[in-house]
Amino acid sequence: MAKKPKTALLALPVTMVERRIHIVRKHRVMLDSDLAELYEVATKAFNQAVRRNLERFPADFMIHLTADEVLSLRSQSVTSNPMGSGGRRYLPYAFTEQGIAMLSSVLNSPRSVLVNIAIMRAFVQIREMATTHKDLMRKVKDMEKKYDHNFRAVFRAIKTLMDPPPVSPKRRIGFKD
Repeated sequence: MAKKPKTALLALPVTMVERRIHIVRKHRVMLDSDLAELYEVATKAFNQAVRRNLERFPADFMIHLTADEVLSLRSQSVTSNPMGSGGRRYLPYAFTEQGIAMLSSVLNSPRSVLVNIAIMRAFVQIREMATTHKDLMRKVKDMEKKYDHNFRAVFRAIKTLMDPPPVSPKRRIGFKD
């Protein structure tokens, strides 16, 4: 009986990937340190491999974060070490979905293939949820329009019942002037 390779037994849950996806500059991205952790390599080695292949990572594949963006992400995800105090020395890179797909050609290992598959599934799932959310919002707005019209009629009827009847000018009894 043939043994299964260890990497075939690896099942990376999509939720583990989803919680590492952030929004930076209106892009869904993953940080270099999170990707290195998933690929089970040191962040330094991960970034060295990327730097050796910079031509594969144009600006829409990889973003070099600013200090403000790092602070913003830290406050969102409650990470501990700020830059320079036991943490990183350099500003991190963030990879878009296309950049992550490109990583599979840079990091060539059985683990990287499985991790990339899990990451691509997570991005697809997030896109599907966003589409479903937009469809749901559109349906709610359509219902609001539909029911607003009906409720306007109900409110008009209630208002009519609540308003006192108009006072009709009474004929005065007596002599005309």
